[in-house]
Amino acid sequence: MKPIRKLAFVTNNDKQGAPELTRELIEAARRMDIRVKQTTRFPLPKNYLRGFDACCVIGGDGTLLGVARESAHQQVPIIGVNRGSLGFLTTFSADEARAHFCDVLRGGYRVQHRSLLQCSTGPDSHDLALNDVLIKNEVNSRLVQLEVRADGELVTNYTCDGLIFSTPTGSTAYNLSAGGPLIHPDAAVIAMTPICPHTLSNRSIIFRETVCLRVFNRSHLSRLLVAMDGQRDLKVGVGSPIEITISKLKLPLAQRVDYSHFSVVRTKLSWSGALGEELRHRS
Repeated sequence: MKPIRKLAFVTNNDKQGAPELTRELIEAARRMDIRVKQTTRFPLPKNYLRGFDACCVIGGDGTLLGVARESAHQQVPIIGVNRGSLGFLTTFSADEARAHFCDVLRGGYRVQHRSLLQCSTGPDSHDLALNDVLIKNEVNSRLVQLEVRADGELVTNYTCDGLIFSTPTGSTAYNLSAGGPLIHPDAAVIAMTPICPHTLSNRSIIFRETVCLRVFNRSHLSRLLVAMDGQRDLKVGVGSPIEITISKLKLPLAQRVDYSHFSVVRTKLSWSGALGEELRHRS
């Protein structure tokens, strides 16, 4: 990839060690005559990344989710450095960042483009999600009745605590906790997973990337909440359908050249299989 000459930093100061690591990496970048700017604000203000070559996000996956929309709109790759817990999106550990940061700045990285969901609840109410769109009752304790249609065809009516619409990237987040499937990031699909459905045969459904999903509120005495990546809510008008598609925009995510998705999954989810076994298998 091309060398990075202009680099933005986004730091979550609430994460242990994040401010100190940011200072280290900024100093390393400046020694290479790279123009830098820094903020602790996320979600990012509009156009914050315009004209920059990359954005280094130091925090957890939630921090990265707060940068994703601006990154997608500006097509600026995100270098995610994990100072949180699991860190499926922030794929560089602090030690890896220290060891490989200068190589990354010289162009030693690859970019993977991740799918985004486009959700609309009305003409002036729409947003993007990297992980998932959650539809539920505004009151946590209440069930909802949701009708789902795919390209106009009735799928089914759910009585449940809510529905999760997930990208492959988000399959390791709320979708996984609700019993949904793990999906490889390169798969061009949407996963729909009901939360605590009252019909035991209701399971996750995988839709192709060109599908247009529409959800209707059939709980006439209830109002819905539509949460984007667990960070932003969309208002839903009475009787208005919720429309979900895969966006034409994609998120550019910078990764090490030797990045392995399944290695990350094995590590984060404590699956069996060590690196040595993998190397022996390849040989």
